[in-house]
Amino acid sequence: MSEFITVEQINAAVDAIHKRTKQSPQVGLILGSGLGDLAESVKPADFIDYKDIPGWPVSTIQGHKGRLVIGDLEGTTVLIMQGRAHYYEGYPISQIGFPIRVMKKLGIEKLIVTNAAGAINPEYNPGDVMIITDHLSLMAMGGENPLRGPNLDEFGPRFPDMSRCYDEKLIEQTEAVSNAKSISFHKGVYVCLAGPSFETPADLRFLRSIGADAVGMSTVPEVIVAVHSGIQVLGFSGISNKANLDGSTVTTHEEVLQAGKAIAPKLETIIRGLLAKM
Repeated sequence: MSEFITVEQINAAVDAIHKRTKQSPQVGLILGSGLGDLAESVKPADFIDYKDIPGWPVSTIQGHKGRLVIGDLEGTTVLIMQGRAHYYEGYPISQIGFPIRVMKKLGIEKLIVTNAAGAINPEYNPGDVMIITDHLSLMAMGGENPLRGPNLDEFGPRFPDMSRCYDEKLIEQTEAVSNAKSISFHKGVYVCLAGPSFETPADLRFLRSIGADAVGMSTVPEVIVAVHSGIQVLGFSGISNKANLDGSTVTTHEEVLQAGKAIAPKLETIIRGLLAKM
């Protein structure tokens, strides 16, 4: 596996997808841990396993089915990633952004990303929905930026601006849909860590002190690549567990998956409402 991706690798993946579907998706969705069932509502759907797409990183984590679902949802043709790969699985950071490059080549201009995240903000509880308004990318700050390496000029500039990663208009539309459906939500800052170990109480106290509301192990590398590619982004965190700020509780992946079952109906309602407006 090469550290940096090339336009030729991206084009090969696009060709493989075109051979397996005649549909032209307009919106991309990435569904995180425990949130993949929305894809089952897509009809008529074309299913493409990640392993059948050259260069596509394959997820090894429970709760991630590892396939594309392409079809109609609320009158919009969508491409849904039913599961994602993570940096902690051993992929070079550039590979985590590979699917986003492929989406751009397929003509996708809007991306909705979801994740399961731990609450850092003490006002958040398991089952809550947080609209991501900004993020902290400690991995990228430390050198693991998905744009590291030769710049792909046809996608975006060498030094892209990241001051407005999450599209303000899409956030406003999300608020309107959520309010109309009587779904409560938070708006906050998401921080991405490398994983796979969960955070220590000291980690969480530090993250809270620098302005983070929720923490997870995904999303930000994908968003950075999307913004570089000129794709509008909307992000959600489904709050799966309370922050273990004092070391009194134990966090497990099973807990994350279980919380996803409570969060999924809320996110599905919001996303359906947004797609209907699109």
